[in-house]
Amino acid sequence: MTPTTQTPADLGDEPAAERWNLRLYVAGMTAAARRALESIEKICEEHLANRYTIEVIDLLERPQLAEGEQIIAVPTLVRHLPPPVRKIIGDLSATEKVLVGLDIRPTK
Repeated sequence: MTPTTQTPADLGDEPAAERWNLRLYVAGMTAAARRALESIEKICEEHLANRYTIEVIDLLERPQLAEGEQIIAVPTLVRHLPPPVRKIIGDLSATEKVLVGLDIRPTK
């Protein structure tokens, strides 16, 4: 699996500080990895529309990246922007926990 960046079609003219840079670390596109990706895409579309990127990193293809990010389990989601860096491990299906873990304010 080649790392891919999924970006909404139009990021608009939002300031850089408002953009969210997320990396999802997986070990192959397993069922858990697919659930995690689907969950975070749904959350981002609902709460961060047009302000995020998700990069999927397959550690089976690029294992050296696990050490640098201190990835100890997969799937792991890492928020790089906005600071501070935050990590969530699991399939990301518990929306409320993901929102709290990433410090995303729910939209009304």
